[in-house]
Amino acid sequence: MTQLDSLRIKSLESYHREYDLSVQDPKKFWADKAKSLEWFTPFQEVLNWNFQEPQVRWFEGGTLNASYNCLDRHLAEHGDEEALVWEPNDPTSPTRHYTYRELHAEVEATAALLKEMGVSKGDRVCLYMGMVPELAIGVLACTRIGAIHSVIFGGFSAQSIADRVNDAQAVAILTCDGAYRGAKSIPLKSVVDQALEQCTSVQRVLVLKHIGGDCPMNTNRDRDWLEKLNALKKEGRAHCPAEPMNSEDPLFILYTSGSTGKPKGVVHSTAGYLLWSQYTFLNVFQYQRPQLHFCTADIGWITGHSYIVYGPLLVGGRTLMFEGIPTWPDAGRFWDIVDKHTVDILYTAPTAIRSLMACGLEPLQSKSLASLKVLGTVGEPINAEAWHWYHEHIGKSELPIVDTWWQTETGGILISNLAGVTEAVPTFATLPLPGIQPVLVDENGQILEAAEARGNLCIRYPWPGMIRSTWGDHERCRQTYFSTYPGLYFTGDGCNRNAQGQYRITGRVDDVLNVSGHRIGTAELENAINQHPNVVESAVVGYPHDIKGQGIYAYIICQSLPVESGTARKAILDTVSHLIGPIAKPDKIQFVSGLPKTRSGKIMRRILRKIAEGEWEQLGDTSTLLDPTVVQDIMQSRL
Repeated sequence: MTQLDSLRIKSLESYHREYDLSVQDPKKFWADKAKSLEWFTPFQEVLNWNFQEPQVRWFEGGTLNASYNCLDRHLAEHGDEEALVWEPNDPTSPTRHYTYRELHAEVEATAALLKEMGVSKGDRVCLYMGMVPELAIGVLACTRIGAIHSVIFGGFSAQSIADRVNDAQAVAILTCDGAYRGAKSIPLKSVVDQALEQCTSVQRVLVLKHIGGDCPMNTNRDRDWLEKLNALKKEGRAHCPAEPMNSEDPLFILYTSGSTGKPKGVVHSTAGYLLWSQYTFLNVFQYQRPQLHFCTADIGWITGHSYIVYGPLLVGGRTLMFEGIPTWPDAGRFWDIVDKHTVDILYTAPTAIRSLMACGLEPLQSKSLASLKVLGTVGEPINAEAWHWYHEHIGKSELPIVDTWWQTETGGILISNLAGVTEAVPTFATLPLPGIQPVLVDENGQILEAAEARGNLCIRYPWPGMIRSTWGDHERCRQTYFSTYPGLYFTGDGCNRNAQGQYRITGRVDDVLNVSGHRIGTAELENAINQHPNVVESAVVGYPHDIKGQGIYAYIICQSLPVESGTARKAILDTVSHLIGPIAKPDKIQFVSGLPKTRSGKIMRRILRKIAEGEWEQLGDTSTLLDPTVVQDIMQSRL
């Protein structure tokens, strides 16, 4: 592990030295760091890039494999040490533990099964599963044979699955008969069956029997995961060598909501993503083997990709997967897991922290939490009250909290304090990691050079883990991230910088909402709402929400004003749930007779946002609207 140790930033002085080197000579800096990966063929060229195209290519000429780097290379020294701990939804059910050798065997067998099913290098495979070990195993099995995985969050609807499967032209889907989530069991296979009525590319569905009960199987298409896997093992055919992949071969596609109605498939490549998730995991959390890292996210999101699966396994660490929710069977579940497994690092979302705060301190009674060494937050900026509660009651006012800022598109953490190494400042993500060159720009694209500034957050130099494209539509990638401010990657977030050069993220400045840490495009939501037969037009904005951070406020014009508004609201919520998933349901629906529009027909969302927030005195000039009286009507009937 000496190569990994060479990646470590161990002091504040070391951070400043590394950061300066990464800016002065980025190619040499990352060429040295890339030696920590296991290469089949050494790379020839460190970086080619052009943000106008955009084109970003790291470590060309080199070949390697993600599965090999996560598993095989650890077998000689750490094969019999623990790699993965799985905590089931039901606290009375048995925990499952996998050593590196056991996890490697399962991944290898599953990879062999995928090949037998006809999946080959470059094919796309979608995974729509609960938080079970087989989800992580399936992800790594795809990488082993060079298939491109695309995990779909287990709460999305059949239509959302169909949209993603069709966009990726996936040839196979890995799913479960169902998933447990607190007191509920959620059917997954039946949702897949419904989705596949609209999909022609899928040839095979691999089904994990997890919750039991009736699970209809299409004999021509569906295969029983465990039955087929056990047969391969019995026949001695459960071996599969790791496929050499070019450094820039796509590793996975992860769909995220955009400012248009169509979800966009963010593409991450192999070598750069692996290096970035390894480097950031090791340094932000100051991870030391054999610490146990508990990231509470779902693998359906980028956080689960980078900091449940790839980051921990790349460094030969121990990672914990949790199937359930933080409030079942009671609000002490997270703390029970920490004590049960002597968790060292807890990485969770501000939304979860706020919801547990609301439950009071009783669930913390009798909980030790003495094993914890590092706390972390992810998904959205954390408010001061939640930060202090987390620090005082979970960290005993002693533990460092890493406030991490990053995105699906960035592959891993970009701005964060390093646990116990650099300063933690409540509500500030603080300092950029080595290799990240943030700039703040005004709305005209002028870079704000003053030490203290407020503007839109951009990055001016590539880093290994950044987005390479949007699947099947590279122009969309250019338009979304690189066209607003030419020569810069635009994050879509607003940001403040203080005199110490520390960054505080203030939230989205585009038409994307951040609800409980999940990005939801307003256009996608409006498209779903407008599918309801009585809806003429809708406009969606975010507003402050005590638990979620941002709530969803929908203004809706109907063909005929609903007599029973409660019934109408339920019908619209059901439509959104059906087309996108329950996660996207609006928190507030206001039926209106009109929307504030300019004479060119553009909806003035700024005004709707201010009304939703209750900041009526800050509406600004409304005289340029086509019908200014609409604003008064909306204000009078505001929820």
